[in-house]
Amino acid sequence: MMARTVVQLERVTKSYGAVRALDAIELAVYEGELLSLLGPSGCGKTTTLNVIAGFVEPDAGRVSIDGSDVTAVPAYRRGLGVVFQSYALFPHMTVGDNVAFGLRERGMSRRDAATRVGEALALVRLPGMADARPQQLSGGMQQRVALARALVIRPRVLLLDEPLAALDKKLREDMRAELRDIQKTVGITTIFVTHDQHEALGLSDRIAVMNAGRIEQLGVPREIYERPATRFVADFIGASSVLTARVLDGQTVELPGGLRLAVDLGRPLEPGRTVELIVRPERVQLGGAGGNAMAATVASVMYLGDHTEVRVTLAGGLRILAAVRGAVALNAGDAITVAIAPDAFLVPGERPAGEGRG
Repeated sequence: MMARTVVQLERVTKSYGAVRALDAIELAVYEGELLSLLGPSGCGKTTTLNVIAGFVEPDAGRVSIDGSDVTAVPAYRRGLGVVFQSYALFPHMTVGDNVAFGLRERGMSRRDAATRVGEALALVRLPGMADARPQQLSGGMQQRVALARALVIRPRVLLLDEPLAALDKKLREDMRAELRDIQKTVGITTIFVTHDQHEALGLSDRIAVMNAGRIEQLGVPREIYERPATRFVADFIGASSVLTARVLDGQTVELPGGLRLAVDLGRPLEPGRTVELIVRPERVQLGGAGGNAMAATVASVMYLGDHTEVRVTLAGGLRILAAVRGAVALNAGDAITVAIAPDAFLVPGERPAGEGRG
């Protein structure tokens, strides 16, 4: 049984002068899911969020919430909760008054509002902090106050505009896990805007990868990572190496420099065709032997703690990236063998036989 559609965009278009920020966007967001809008700066993800929120009016198209057309409905009447990157807390108010602001604007009594505020602060793990001032709190705590303020009105949909971007790496990782736990606890439909691929992969039920005002691919995280629909998606989601090759016999390709590789995509490639092969760094085996083993020279080694990135140069000057757990005893200039399993290659838009599009 299909999940119920909560938010729907139908051919939504928005331009700013000669720049088309959104180009006939089609999108459905389902009950209880966390959907991320992911892409580089200027791709249209924040404009999409603002159109849903009612802060920006589209030039064309329709926005629906629970089946009702809200395209012309003002933001304050859409029943949505919004958390901005800046948090936008009022410094002259206590934490409790910040969280209660939306409730008081809706005419709720002070007693009832205090009860709801206490529940919201407990949900975001800030019990007993109602009397504190925002400036007394850390960045992570301020982020949770902003989240409590959005949730306390019990919105139909929660909209998050890069809420973790201002935090340092460790705190961002901690808050990412907390945010996912809170979203699942409340069960609220959530749209999350981010340019960080790791956030999107770790948080999302589905991801919409955006580029130049369009959705390049929409799918679950594993599908987006393992079966990119376009070269842009393959490049943007995770590190990868791109090899241009000529197809020889359907399952064998030739790289510049004469290297020949076996490729297994679950279906034959068209002989004579030129393809772009994508390989993720974790699928490149250092010191490998057997099929697709190739002589290489280490170009650079970068130790990153939990893993090491090794760039190697193949015949013809081609470079590929390998990622291995922990440290490796290699230096630039070392001769090495690398191997790539035939089923490790991706061709944007190609899927193994029998695999649907979801």
